[in-house]
Amino acid sequence: MMKSNIRFTEDMQFIGVADSGHDVVMDAPLSVGGKNTGSRPSELLLMAFGGCTGMDVISILRKKKQDVTGFEMNVRGETPENYPKSFTDIHIEYVVKGKNISEEAVERAVELSLEKYCLVGATIGKAAKITHSYKVIQES
Repeated sequence: MMKSNIRFTEDMQFIGVADSGHDVVMDAPLSVGGKNTGSRPSELLLMAFGGCTGMDVISILRKKKQDVTGFEMNVRGETPENYPKSFTDIHIEYVVKGKNISEEAVERAVELSLEKYCLVGATIGKAAKITHSYKVIQES
């Protein structure tokens, strides 16, 4: 079971405390009374999705003995113009750097993460269309 304790401050901040004890600050824009000092919950959702699937991909590639020396991801979520503000399309781009990296291994790791391992992706995938792409940068 996962849990998080969340407290509200007077200046429109929500502080979430994870099981690990780390704080996550969520905030509202200045236009609605917030301080604009933290992330929006929807931004955190995209970051959580990226982090979840990214950790899976790196873990799978390491188990497959791929020599990964760098890894980046770009996650983009599209929202409709009208209410409710939910993601309709999410695209995640993986950039894997390393020596003798197999593109097939990267593709399989991404597929496994999105289809089987990432709980955040499984949850988001019920509401939004998720697509992905990847780049492999071979280093010498």
